[in-house]
Amino acid sequence: MRKRLTDSQIRQYEDNGYVHPVAVLNDDEVRAARAEIELFEARTGKTLDYPEKSKSYLLFDWADRLVRHEKVLDAVEDLIGPDIMVYHTTMWIKDPNTPQYILWHQDGTYFHLDPALHVTAWVALSDASVEAGCMHVLPGSHKLGQFEHRDDPGENNLILRGQAIFGRFDDEVGVPMPLQAGEMSLHHTNLVHCSRPNEAQDRRMGFGISYIPAHVRDAGAQVGAPPGSAMLVRGEDRWGHFRPEQRIGAPLSPEAYENHARLMSQFRGRQDAGAQIRRNVTYSEVS
Repeated sequence: MRKRLTDSQIRQYEDNGYVHPVAVLNDDEVRAARAEIELFEARTGKTLDYPEKSKSYLLFDWADRLVRHEKVLDAVEDLIGPDIMVYHTTMWIKDPNTPQYILWHQDGTYFHLDPALHVTAWVALSDASVEAGCMHVLPGSHKLGQFEHRDDPGENNLILRGQAIFGRFDDEVGVPMPLQAGEMSLHHTNLVHCSRPNEAQDRRMGFGISYIPAHVRDAGAQVGAPPGSAMLVRGEDRWGHFRPEQRIGAPLSPEAYENHARLMSQFRGRQDAGAQIRRNVTYSEVS
């Protein structure tokens, strides 16, 4: 029995590799999450960035609420089943009239998951219009398998490692996937997608949540990557393929930061296995 998505939406996901829009958050939930993010930014004096923008559910209440949100999980369950783990999250913020972009890529390129059943839930915390630099996708590209990616972390590339597919889709425009605040999109790990700069007057704020079914295997050892970790958010983990993650300490506490730093170091070790280019990430504590 379907919990959130219609049969036609599930067919769209299977055929095209994505579905949108799916309404998940009400106005109060959107305002609360955005207010918590912008309070943190006011305290630190900068846009939410690395390392806190990654695996944010280990540090912030707003992120913990979103990865466990019933409506989000209901839609994800319709696609990958009832045993759901969070493998990673990233907060994507493009401030108004800034040049940040993301090149054509596939999400799971360096996740080392087998089989490729990871689904990304992209939850909009502000309007993600075409003008604001919403995601563009190549429908059906998830059926083409894994493409070779190269690392090119340009100054304005929002992806830390800079993974991108060069030479194949350079001239493609793709199909825009605009969202209103409180809506989300779902896309397959192998779907080729990108996003352009924000030319709107408001920030474009989206929380990307990487969900996997608990039975997916960790294939990182094949490329010399350290073991992966993930957090169970629904159902059971009867397989134990990933080290279990848990929140430790109060939000933004020294204990939470220590736990976050340790798990992020392991994750970056997996991401950077075989990388040609690496960026340094500095972990800082907020008192």
